[in-house]
Amino acid sequence: MDVSLITGSEHRSLMAMIQLLSIFCIICMPIEVMGKTGNVSASSTRPSVVNVGALFTVNSVIGGAAKPALAAAVDDVNSDSSILPGTKLNLTILDTNCSGFIGTMEALQLVENDVVAAIGPQSSGIAHVISHVVKELHVPLLSFGATDPTLSALQYPYFVRTTQSDYFQMFAIADLVSYFGWREVIAIFVDDDYGRNGISILGDALAKKRCKISYKAAFTPGASSSVINDLLVGVNLMESRVYVVHVNPDSGLKIFSVAQSLGMVSKGYVWIATDWLPSLLDSIEPADIDTMNLLQGVVALRHYTPDTDQKKRFMSRWNNLKYKNNTGPAGFNSYALFAYDSVWLAARALDAFLNEGGSVSFSDDPKLHDRNGSSLHLSSLRVFNGGQQYLQTLLRMNFTGLSGQIQFDQDKNLIHPAYDVLNIGGTGSRRIGYWSNYSGLSIVAPETLYGKPSNTSTSNQRLYTTIWPGENPETPRGWVFPNNGKPLRIAVPNRVSYKEFVAMDKNPPGVRGYCIDVFEAAINLLPYPVPRTYVLYGDGKRSPVYNELVNAVAQNKYDAAVGDVTIVTNRTKIVDFTQPYMESGLVVVAPVKEKKSSPWAFLKPFTVQMWCVTGAFFLFVGAVVWILEHRINHEFRGPPRQQLITVFWFSFSTMFFSHRENTASTLGRLVLIIWLFVVLIINSSYTASLTSILTVQQLTSRIEGIDSLISSTEPIGVQDGSFAWNYLVDELNIAESRLRKLKNQDEYVSALKLGPKAGGVAAIVDELPYIELFLSNTNCAFRTVGQEFTKSGWGFAFQRDSPLAVDLSTAILQLSENGDLQKIHNKWLTRTECSMQINEVDDSRLSLSSFWGLFLICGLACFIALTIFFCRVLCQYRKFAMGGGEEAEVEVEEIQPARPRRPLRSTSFKDLIDFVDRKETEIKEMLRRKSSGSKRQPSPSTDGQASSPA
Repeated sequence: MDVSLITGSEHRSLMAMIQLLSIFCIICMPIEVMGKTGNVSASSTRPSVVNVGALFTVNSVIGGAAKPALAAAVDDVNSDSSILPGTKLNLTILDTNCSGFIGTMEALQLVENDVVAAIGPQSSGIAHVISHVVKELHVPLLSFGATDPTLSALQYPYFVRTTQSDYFQMFAIADLVSYFGWREVIAIFVDDDYGRNGISILGDALAKKRCKISYKAAFTPGASSSVINDLLVGVNLMESRVYVVHVNPDSGLKIFSVAQSLGMVSKGYVWIATDWLPSLLDSIEPADIDTMNLLQGVVALRHYTPDTDQKKRFMSRWNNLKYKNNTGPAGFNSYALFAYDSVWLAARALDAFLNEGGSVSFSDDPKLHDRNGSSLHLSSLRVFNGGQQYLQTLLRMNFTGLSGQIQFDQDKNLIHPAYDVLNIGGTGSRRIGYWSNYSGLSIVAPETLYGKPSNTSTSNQRLYTTIWPGENPETPRGWVFPNNGKPLRIAVPNRVSYKEFVAMDKNPPGVRGYCIDVFEAAINLLPYPVPRTYVLYGDGKRSPVYNELVNAVAQNKYDAAVGDVTIVTNRTKIVDFTQPYMESGLVVVAPVKEKKSSPWAFLKPFTVQMWCVTGAFFLFVGAVVWILEHRINHEFRGPPRQQLITVFWFSFSTMFFSHRENTASTLGRLVLIIWLFVVLIINSSYTASLTSILTVQQLTSRIEGIDSLISSTEPIGVQDGSFAWNYLVDELNIAESRLRKLKNQDEYVSALKLGPKAGGVAAIVDELPYIELFLSNTNCAFRTVGQEFTKSGWGFAFQRDSPLAVDLSTAILQLSENGDLQKIHNKWLTRTECSMQINEVDDSRLSLSSFWGLFLICGLACFIALTIFFCRVLCQYRKFAMGGGEEAEVEVEEIQPARPRRPLRSTSFKDLIDFVDRKETEIKEMLRRKSSGSKRQPSPSTDGQASSPA
């Protein structure tokens, strides 16, 4: 945190000169050094006194809190026997008096006192200068108030920051901006090292959140109220209403005083202050009502320090500190804790340094010597010999102080940076959450989260309810239209065709059409007014080039483009589009002719595969039924030729359910029932498909789609100004010589009718909404061929990062949900319905994939029936073959009368086939007689009683 540098005053200049002369006199005086030997001061034992310097503005918000804290810390160190035993810490405090020049001079005076460490300064500007001095003299500089992030650079090795860097504070502000959904902020800051460098980090932090600083409002240190008034008046004319104030605590309230007089601390405004504001408010005892009235609804960050017992004890003794300066601001704030811990850090590190064998000694710097009779006596500035070792000892310290854990990371920053997020209201402030670089925004104290895995995801961020300026509990939108009297300049394409979408109108607002009605309806849903004026883009003689229209918006010639603007990749790189309000995509339109019916049209309902499988199943089912019926049904017996004819006749007659043969077996009937069901479905499907093919008008075109169009060399028509030209050339590599620009629908019709041979085109490539309207207006004389080969949509184009694009996207979605978008569509784009694409016969043909389930069921039924049948036959044959002797031989002779007699065991496969070919009644009779003959076999009288052949 910094203070303003007071310059330009004659009184100040005179005082500065007096103090400078005093410093020069001091420098010229001889310097006493204990144990001085030659040019080197050394001590073989612990020194009895060690000098430590402090440099800050005593009469300031930060200095008033730091002075008693520093003095109390020195007393506590000297009274603690466990730290620096036998050595007294001597603190020298010099006042910079809010002057960079005086601060630098006093820094030189301070290091003349052979200090081992310098505490301060609070000004980042002075810290930059002094860091070069202490680097040369090897004296560590412990700063409890200089928060400029650039001081952590390697350029300043001896600068050690004992407070939090503004680097982390700016990332905390970026998280706040992102959490509340804002996209842009205006930075108001003091134009010095502290202000500029902090705001620079804020810009980087916001960029990581896809946000930005839209304007940087800087003012000089110590600027008057009139200067600040002029600055805020200009800021108030801008779009953003989110202000980040990064200034000094001693002059920061002046900004809010002027802002209140301008009405800028009211509903709709957002003010975010860095840690300077809580430091100021904490130091005011008691709270000033007038001051608090200026700050109602402001959100501010304050250094987070854990509420430890050590901190509570220090705060309880604050009012009793005898070193407290009652003549100036001395209220307690977080910088008192950092100042107190800085002394203890120096003491603990010095104790460790001495315990490790280090010695407090100084030597002359050969680089510093007086020249040309100069009276500055630079040779009196001496180098701390153990400075490098002492610096390393400081950086590895690890202890718990009043402000929390004192430990440095590899960038020399204190670990676990955290801030309180405060919301000012009433006569004080309330904490609405915390921020740490470990977990982001949270309502849980940071030290509670350190034991858990780090989680900075967006879904994990949380704060309590915030009350904004104007006692507004709702999060402000964060932006308004610029209050400079200029309405939005909206470019509208001046089309010469398809004027249903957008066209010029003589009545206000000067334009009309489907796109205009959608835009106006969306605007009316916004909770705030949008002043606007429509500007026609184009000469009216030909449709404008839409890429040039979008580029004009990106170049700030217009604020937005409203019309039939297609959302494509190269356009989204330079402008922001709203949610699409109409789907679009490129299609191919070509002339078509009626396809004449073929004499073989009756074959088209089925594919070749379907025909083959169906015919095969007819024969297969006929053969299965013949096998199952042959033994018991006389209609399936007879000479081989007759039986073959029967199989074919029965197979194909089932197609018409006209088979004359009856089925007698149970298995045959089961197979036939299932097959007739399959035939019924096949017949119905065939009839329906054939009816469709013969009755529906079939159209055909030489162009089948975009692929056939690319492979040809014929000319292609493209709408004038459309992005289709660039797409065909850049993406599909079609030669520009093949493309023809067409201005209106009449040229569309003429070019398609002429054809490529007569100077026309083979097809037209255009967007789907235009083609739908074109086909309707031409009574469906043409058709689209192939499929839509791109997917896109129409949207309204705005300049990059325009918040209006987001709000309008929400409004368009609302129009779609409540049906208003469809009503607008029906108002402007009612058209004759016609088939968009030509009919493809192949798409309606029935394939095997639609019937394989039926064929599978039928096949399984046939397989099961055949399995049962053959199992039954084999059982019969086995019973027949079980008998032996003459009876068996006689039975075989009955079945095979023409063959010589032989043993039954030598029967062949043909014998089995002959057995199967016998009638079922004959087989049963033979088995019956065989069974009865076996029963009479024991009696000799039955030997010769064999029944005659049947």
